[in-house]
Amino acid sequence: MNLGKETETLEFKKTTGEMKEAMISITSILNKHGVGTLYFGVKSNGDIIGQTVSESSLRDVSRTIYETIKPQIYPAIQEEVYQGRSIIKVEFSGENTPYSAAGKYYLRTADEDREV
Repeated sequence: MNLGKETETLEFKKTTGEMKEAMISITSILNKHGVGTLYFGVKSNGDIIGQTVSESSLRDVSRTIYETIKPQIYPAIQEEVYQGRSIIKVEFSGENTPYSAAGKYYLRTADEDREV
């Protein structure tokens, strides 16, 4: 199954091993659009590859967002299953721009994150 293309408000990461890059994408989307969605377990072309999802991995995503992104946001983080493959969906929004990831600021341009 394929979820489509990355956009200015939609980002795909193969695994939670790309957590740092994911935090940058979340802040760049928030700074430009105020709302977006990020998936772990999806290749950049939209193909679902899946990943192991546990309570611990969901907590890790939540904790990393809490520790990295300022001002604080409260995203919806959940497991979704497509054709037997688990992925993590992170839906986020915020109106307190600008947002930073580890003290740096970013803006979304097409499907890229640019430091400002």
